[in-house]
Amino acid sequence: VQLQASGGGLVQAGGSLRLSCAASGRRIFSSNVMGWFRQAPGKEREFVAAIRWGTGLTYYADDVKGRFTISKDGAKNTVHLQMSGLKPGDTAVYYCAAATGYSRQPQEYNYWGQGTLVTVSS
Repeated sequence: VQLQASGGGLVQAGGSLRLSCAASGRRIFSSNVMGWFRQAPGKEREFVAAIRWGTGLTYYADDVKGRFTISKDGAKNTVHLQMSGLKPGDTAVYYCAAATGYSRQPQEYNYWGQGTLVTVSS
């Protein structure tokens, strides 16, 4: 499956952005999990949020809970990440990824998008 992420950009602190990740090549199975990760300069890639494709059950990292919302559009094979209350610490390249089951570990995800840069200015 190919993943194409989009929606990054420059935003002021407190602002909002919506990231999208379109999947192609094959359909996403109900057992799959779609996730968002981010990687800031000099830091390791970290888990942000994930959603179970079949049930819609969502998971969030503690520092984005209440500010970010992950959702899916089954008809368009697309997953979104709505980010609000953005902080300078959210600045990173954001990646979408697909896995066969839920995990917060990037090595458990088999497919990755190319990444989209989010920059939050203070």
